[in-house]
Amino acid sequence: MDDHGLDTTEQMTCQELVELVTDHLEGALDPCDELRFDDHLRACAHCVDYVEQIQVVVEALGGLAEQPLPDDLRDRLIASFRVWKRAGPRA
Repeated sequence: MDDHGLDTTEQMTCQELVELVTDHLEGALDPCDELRFDDHLRACAHCVDYVEQIQVVVEALGGLAEQPLPDDLRDRLIASFRVWKRAGPRA
């Protein structure tokens, strides 16, 4: 338990941080995960670099105008995603 009564004993892995970076940048992590995220960044320079790179990309793309996706492309992407999802995780 930390000073706020949150269980932060399980250290976050680099893979977990990568999976949660969007939620972190959007301020959507629960307090326990946010503390674990911050603790990981204090110990992992590689993840600090990764988060900084993602922030640069988000800022750069934020200035782009939204473009409509053609229906046929949207349908192909959805079909591809469904095939990928059915295949499940790969070893």
